[in-house]
Amino acid sequence: MVQQIQENSVEFEACLVAQCDALIDALNRRKAQLLARVNKEHEHKLKVVRDQISHCTVKLRQTTGLMEYCLEVIKENDPSGFLQISDALIRRVHLTEDQWGKGTLTPRMTTDFDLSLDNSPLLQSIHQLDFVQMKVQPRNCDAIHFQTTKASSPVPATPILQLEECCTHNNSATLSWKQPPLSTVPAEGYILELDDGSGGQFREVYVGKETMCTVDGLHFNSTYNARVKAFNKTGVSLYSKTLVLQTSEVAWFAFDPGSAHSDIIFSNDNLTVTCSSYDDRVVLGKTGFSKGVHYWELTVDRYDNHPDPAFGVARIDVMKDVMLGKDDKAWAMYVDNNRSWFMHNNSHTNRTEGGITKGATIGVLLDLNRKTLTFFINDEQQGPIAFENVEGLFFPAVSLNRNVQVTLHTGLPVPDFYSSRASIA
Repeated sequence: MVQQIQENSVEFEACLVAQCDALIDALNRRKAQLLARVNKEHEHKLKVVRDQISHCTVKLRQTTGLMEYCLEVIKENDPSGFLQISDALIRRVHLTEDQWGKGTLTPRMTTDFDLSLDNSPLLQSIHQLDFVQMKVQPRNCDAIHFQTTKASSPVPATPILQLEECCTHNNSATLSWKQPPLSTVPAEGYILELDDGSGGQFREVYVGKETMCTVDGLHFNSTYNARVKAFNKTGVSLYSKTLVLQTSEVAWFAFDPGSAHSDIIFSNDNLTVTCSSYDDRVVLGKTGFSKGVHYWELTVDRYDNHPDPAFGVARIDVMKDVMLGKDDKAWAMYVDNNRSWFMHNNSHTNRTEGGITKGATIGVLLDLNRKTLTFFINDEQQGPIAFENVEGLFFPAVSLNRNVQVTLHTGLPVPDFYSSRASIA
């Protein structure tokens, strides 16, 4: 017995060390995952700030150009010529000044990291870690026999949503779950359900064996409820606790090489595009919109020989080898150096004076609450509301040829003047 106790002690000690080492390894892996999340937050903050710097740089270049133009106008020797343009110029100066004062320089991102690590439950569990008596010691040398009966197979235990691994990005949500640690009944699969983002009924979005799922194509600026349950041949478990997910208020996206015409040339992490052909070619954004108010801008980096690029929105199956708006799958504004037109299904409407040059900024405002599409050039609305009664799923879209290069700016708030006008309406 002495020899057996010594051997059992060595074996038990080795098992204890292995279990503790496994806990340490799991903690190190979790530490690496948490550090990765911190780095992701770090990169996100830098991207927001750099995009705002780029946006302010464009605004500054436009403002500098306006100041230089004003200086030239002041030198005008003809009083009548000066009076003809002075009122419009003063309004433009006031508008530019108001835009600088209405949040252009206000940081869109805080420098603080809104993350905290609550390790108190884990520390408490570590302090409570102890041995569990797994054997019944007999009172005498007679063996104790236990009679067992085989019960019917139970349903699996209720899954647990792993909150630290659940997150949203843009209009996508990633959810992760696991079986309870002490569960002895295996699950054959899981059913993940989400509501419609407006407090409506739940619907199944995933059925399978995986314990993690990413759901794309959700509405922006919406609150979703998620829950999961497990199943096996016997039946279905109870639902997990409901998790509330908030999608992004504004959209961050780039151009999509996968759906673009092969002549489109991408650079700058797919934010800048041009074309290798003299013919118009179409490129779409990666993110589609079916709900909410969305605004993005494009700056003209190069503009040679007065081409007429088109900007707007389109269905995913829009024609890619013609100007945007030639078919019934796109709603667009095409513009040259003097004027613009709105076009849908090859119908041209609302010719408006005022074109683009190198350095110009085109704004696209898709308001799916009011079902309208509106365009802006250098922060001034271009013509009336371009299209009304727009419904469905729309992707940001551009058509251009080799004489044009544009850069996309996303994650922008809706312009202040439009927000106030919409609230009044």
